[in-house]
Amino acid sequence: MHSRLTLIFALCAIVAGSAHAQDAWERGFIRKGMQEGEVLQRIGPPDHESRVSGPNADVEVKTWTYFPARRDPQTLSIFTLKGGVVVEIDRKISR
Repeated sequence: MHSRLTLIFALCAIVAGSAHAQDAWERGFIRKGMQEGEVLQRIGPPDHESRVSGPNADVEVKTWTYFPARRDPQTLSIFTLKGGVVVEIDRKISR
């Protein structure tokens, strides 16, 4: 029984790791005009999020930052979303 649980946990870790790696590779395919939900579906939640809004803000602006990862090891990806739509993409080499 113990070996079965170990095998199940190992398989779950492999699947989760490969999904995260695929997400990192997909970062290069995010384009202006994509909806927030599509970005989340393709590459998952950001490593860091900042929001710019206030009492007089017409539309919420979010900046999502994705740190370098195994399948995108040297690239810092920053996406700016305005009203739930990608309006700016900044991908920088990070060493």
